[in-house]
Amino acid sequence: MYKGLIIPTEISIKGKKNMVKGTISRAAIFARTNVIEVLTVDNERFYLIYYRNSLIYGDKLSKVEEGSFITKAFHEGIVIESPHPLLKSFIPNQSVSIPNKSKLFSQLQLHYSLEEIAYIATTLDSFFEKDELVKIIDKVYFHYRRSGSFIKSFQVVRMLSDFDPTLKSASERLNSQEFNSYHNFYKSSSLASIQKKDPLFVELHCFLNRTYPDEQLFLGDLFRKQDCLAPLLLLWLEKVRETNKAESIEQYTAIALKVITMKEWIFILGEVNINPYRELPETLSIVEKMIQEGDFETAALYLLNFIHDLPTSYDSILNILWANLNAGFVGSHLDQFIFMFQQLSTEDYSQQSEQKVFQLAVILLEEHSLKAVLKKLLPIQKLLPHSVVIPKMKKMVKLLEDPDRMMELGDFYAEFKQFDKAIDCFFWEMELKPQDPSPVQKISKMYQHKGMVNEATTYQKVYAQLKSNQGVG
Repeated sequence: MYKGLIIPTEISIKGKKNMVKGTISRAAIFARTNVIEVLTVDNERFYLIYYRNSLIYGDKLSKVEEGSFITKAFHEGIVIESPHPLLKSFIPNQSVSIPNKSKLFSQLQLHYSLEEIAYIATTLDSFFEKDELVKIIDKVYFHYRRSGSFIKSFQVVRMLSDFDPTLKSASERLNSQEFNSYHNFYKSSSLASIQKKDPLFVELHCFLNRTYPDEQLFLGDLFRKQDCLAPLLLLWLEKVRETNKAESIEQYTAIALKVITMKEWIFILGEVNINPYRELPETLSIVEKMIQEGDFETAALYLLNFIHDLPTSYDSILNILWANLNAGFVGSHLDQFIFMFQQLSTEDYSQQSEQKVFQLAVILLEEHSLKAVLKKLLPIQKLLPHSVVIPKMKKMVKLLEDPDRMMELGDFYAEFKQFDKAIDCFFWEMELKPQDPSPVQKISKMYQHKGMVNEATTYQKVYAQLKSNQGVG
């Protein structure tokens, strides 16, 4: 949908040795974390991990291991693929530098709490050995344990147990008697109460359970309070896709226009089968501006996916598009234009319209059989009942079954600039009547039209000889 209308999001990645350029192929949002997949010009794949919209780490990966956080993010997160307009919202800068791997966690301590660092460690298992990450999380656990912050140590050891369920020491600590009260607290308390003590857990819990109304509502409120507009929009769009209901569209349109344009929002709504031209009256002015600027093909591309369900206020625009779009464009989107023909005004028959139908027939005959082209063009007959193109093609279809009228069929093919097909017809006639100069003369003319001078000259000589023979007779 809308191929070519939305430009892919580009990004430059600076590593230790060099800088590579690529385009974002897809992204996954997973609560506070975003995973960005970048495809370079050399078809290498880089993966970047962002936490709260700040780059944490990334590198080139030839393969993403099953069970890794990246795999989990793309399986369980909210995924958008290029050229989705919201992709650019997930990279604050289009040029990024990969942090020094050996100094990464010491640098993270300058910006994040130890609990956040423990969580961030669980997202980096595609870049670090799992044992190394376990040690880092363990250090955070014991730091909280020694300082007497038992609820924090409980939160961290639970992360560790989720990160490596096979780690026996983590599960034993998590299920120890000293943590019973915390287990009970998390089981019996409201999300709001837990959020005060463990906002990271609540955000992750709500994200993973976002199909449930309470969690979805709570997560949306969290995104709203954090001013995370793109994740908020994606959460709503996911709900729309699952329920086929576009509730609060005006509210979310206002949010969307803070991060993208109305043109881009039209594209996004179309992706979830919302007809923006019925839901949002202001879209009419967007299309009218394209028309005023002479950007007819773009206007058509925006409308064609909803051509079967446009308000009557777009009728005049459809007539303008028909008058200004070239036949090649119409031919490449003919299946969608069939609906457009049903809505166009049939009052004005013009030579321009007739010429466009003729050009359309010429283009289609290059790629399709005569019968297939006629079938494609029949819906236009209602729009242009006085057109002679379609009646001619109907006659051509009948001539296909009559080997005695190949000359007539060849003349029609020549009229529609199908010179090779015309030559075939004239060859047939030439073989049936080898002494008749007429088909030979026509073959010569067809080769002239094709720019094949030698062949045209050869058949012109044969024609002259046949005419001479007739004179002698």
